[in-house]
Amino acid sequence: MTPVCPFVKASRPDDGSSRKPGECTNKHAAEHEGGGEAKKESGGESATVSPKCPLGYDSQTFKLGPLSCMICQALLFDCSKCVPCSHVYCKVCISRFKDCPLCGADIEKIEADTDLQSVVDRFIDGHARIKRSRVDTDKEGEVGENKKVIYEDVSLERGAFLVQQAMRAFRAQNVESAKSRLSLCAEDIRGQIETAGNTSELCSQLGAVLGMLGDCCRAMGDAGSAVTYFEESVEFLSKLPAADLEITHTLSVSLNKIGDLKYYDGDLEAARSYYIRSLNVRRDAIEHHPSVSSQTLDVAVSLAKVADVDRSIGNEDAALDRFREAIKLLETLTLKPEEAGLEQRRLSVLEFLNNQLAEKRSD
Repeated sequence: MTPVCPFVKASRPDDGSSRKPGECTNKHAAEHEGGGEAKKESGGESATVSPKCPLGYDSQTFKLGPLSCMICQALLFDCSKCVPCSHVYCKVCISRFKDCPLCGADIEKIEADTDLQSVVDRFIDGHARIKRSRVDTDKEGEVGENKKVIYEDVSLERGAFLVQQAMRAFRAQNVESAKSRLSLCAEDIRGQIETAGNTSELCSQLGAVLGMLGDCCRAMGDAGSAVTYFEESVEFLSKLPAADLEITHTLSVSLNKIGDLKYYDGDLEAARSYYIRSLNVRRDAIEHHPSVSSQTLDVAVSLAKVADVDRSIGNEDAALDRFREAIKLLETLTLKPEEAGLEQRRLSVLEFLNNQLAEKRSD
C-alpha cells in the first residue's frame, strides 16, 4: 500500500523491511491543488472563477518564482545573499557551495537578506488561507455594473500548500525549512480542532503532520523530540476508525519509528513494546482486509522487527518462530498484475528473513 497524506488521501511510505534510524528513509509526498472558488453573482446567474497566485505557487504545475530557492525549489528559508553576485538562496542550501550555482561566481561571503525573508514570511502568512465557512463582506469587489466577485478562498488550501513546500525542502535536505513549514501547518490544524473538535479528518491531518515533524527531528539527530512528535502522532491517529487502511498504516509506521529510536537508544524492552503494538495494529488490519497484499507485507515487516528484538534479548526460539511465520506469509503471497510494484519489496523482506535463519544455522 502506498501510504497517503490526508490532505489528498496520499501519505508517507512505510519504514522498509528493517531500515534503521541512521539510514535515509523516504518520507512523505503530498502536493495538492486545493479548490477555492470565486463566485460571481449577477442576477439569477452564477459562474465560478478560479483565483490564481500571480507567482505561480497555487498548482501542481509549480513554477519557481522570485520567492523560491533555486537549489531546494521551495520557498526561501533563512534567506541568504551571495557576495558579490547578490543571488539569493536558503542559507542551508547555499552553504554547500563555493561557487554560485546560478552564475558560477566565487562566493566571497554570504549575508543574511532579512528584507526578502520578511517578504517571504508575509507571503506565507497571507497565502492560501484555510477555507472559510462563510464569505466576509469586505472580500467583495465590484466588477462592472451590478456584478460582484466574492473570493471565498484561493486555489490552494494552506495546509496542502505548507506540506508541499515542506516536502520540497525535506527532499533537498533543508530540514530546518521543512520543520518550520510543518510547524505552521500543525498550528493551523490545532486551531481548527479547537473550533471544530476532534473530527476524523483533522485528527488524520494532524497525526500525519506530527509524524513528518518527527521525521525532521530524526534527520536532525534530535531523537527526544522525534519520539515526542511520533507519540503525539500515535495519540491522534489512535482516535480514528481502525477500518481506514491508510490511517492504520500510518499509525503502525509511527509506532515502528518510536521502536527504532528506543532500539538504538539501547532500551530493547521499550522497543519491543512499540513493535508489538505496531504488529497488533497490522494483524487487526489484515483480519479486516485479508485480500490486500500490502497488509501482508506490513505484517511480515513487523514480525521481523519483533523477532530481531527477541533475538537481541536472548529469546531465540520466539525470534525463529516469528521469522518463519513472516517467511511463510511472503512465500504464499500471490500478487496481482497491478501489484507488480510490491514484488521488489516482498523479495527484499524475504531475503532479510532468510538471512536471519541462515545466520542461526551457521552458529
